[in-house]
Amino acid sequence: LNRLKIVLVEKKRTGSDLQVLKKNEATISRWCTNESQPSIETLFEIAKVLDIDVKDLLVNSKEQ
Repeated sequence: LNRLKIVLVEKKRTGSDLQVLKKNEATISRWCTNESQPSIETLFEIAKVLDIDVKDLLVNSKEQ
């Protein structure tokens, strides 16, 4: 699972800010709700856009 929705809230950003990735708005919405997951490559692109470490986008599996 990803933490995209949480990170966007923390950064005071929205899914619209990820439109620079040239992805469909519905796709970005599904990532935010964890209905689907972005590829590893896309996670790195998202991290770059949000100026965060890619690890911040992932749920720590040890905490589950």
